[in-house]
Amino acid sequence: MNPWGIALLIAGLSLSLTGIIRRYALARNLIDVPNNRSSHQAPTPRGGGLAIVLSFLAGLLCLWLLDSMPTRILLALSGAGFLVAWIGFLDDRHHVAPKWRLGTHFLGAAWGLFWLGTLPPLPVFGHMIYLGWPGYVLAAVYLVWLLNLYNFMDGIDGIAGIEAITVCLGGSLAYALSVPGGQDWPAPILLLSAVSGFLYWNFPKAKIFMGDSGSGFLGLILGLLSIQAGRINPELFWCWLILLGVFVVDATTTLLRRVLRGEAFHEAHRSHAYQYAARRCAAHRHISIAVGLINLLWLLPLALLVSRGSLPGLAGLLIAYTPLVWCAFLYKAGAKEQQEV
Repeated sequence: MNPWGIALLIAGLSLSLTGIIRRYALARNLIDVPNNRSSHQAPTPRGGGLAIVLSFLAGLLCLWLLDSMPTRILLALSGAGFLVAWIGFLDDRHHVAPKWRLGTHFLGAAWGLFWLGTLPPLPVFGHMIYLGWPGYVLAAVYLVWLLNLYNFMDGIDGIAGIEAITVCLGGSLAYALSVPGGQDWPAPILLLSAVSGFLYWNFPKAKIFMGDSGSGFLGLILGLLSIQAGRINPELFWCWLILLGVFVVDATTTLLRRVLRGEAFHEAHRSHAYQYAARRCAAHRHISIAVGLINLLWLLPLALLVSRGSLPGLAGLLIAYTPLVWCAFLYKAGAKEQQEV
């Protein structure tokens, strides 16, 4: 079976597993009950992200058995992803102290980086910067931040799934333009497929939520895929950062503003730009679709220009992020909630 056939099977598997997990969550009362920090209004089952985890890992194993994936990539993605999904699953069921969650996050990042091997150089306006061993520290922080920001951004129906699908699609297209005829594209397509099956159940109005097990897993895997892309072609790392721009800018702007006010960054809140926008529109659907359109119509063309060598990666990133930062402040990212009106 070729990778495209596996991708279709993974989408079907994810679709079925999400339904099974939903029934299990209802039976075991694993319900996300709305509170004053929630963006939803009705009690909803949670933990559906496990379907993404199990489906994607099954797809990786199939590719490896077909000699379509190196062992080191299998170990990097599956080992790191399993650790983060496991601690997220525990946190979904019973609260886990932040220090244990963060420690497991760094352990997962370290595992993934170890198996990926040597870090790629960072191209900056024609110069290749080799970061050496400090680069591994920066890469671990990058992965853990991406993991957690994805969790922060998974706050309205469909947004995390649409983000993952459009980023994986863009990353695969950038790779195809950068390395014609290459064979390293299946992993992002498998992740796209696994998320697509889940999104059927999560698209507004959501019948099940992803939960920390799924959102943390997606953030870490997308980060590892971006680093692996840089190993294939250093400019591809910038492509992935560009494609992740909506989540990176909103979460980072919100975090910085809250920290500067002296607020505890790890406490639950509703002050992300996308949350303010969803309340202004009184609908999750419009904001989640808008994120997908921004990714496809603004970020993807810039990422493809970088992949073709028509635009330096850092320049592309600055061009891509500038209007996103403006939008983040326009929609009050990180502002106190009483400042909403």
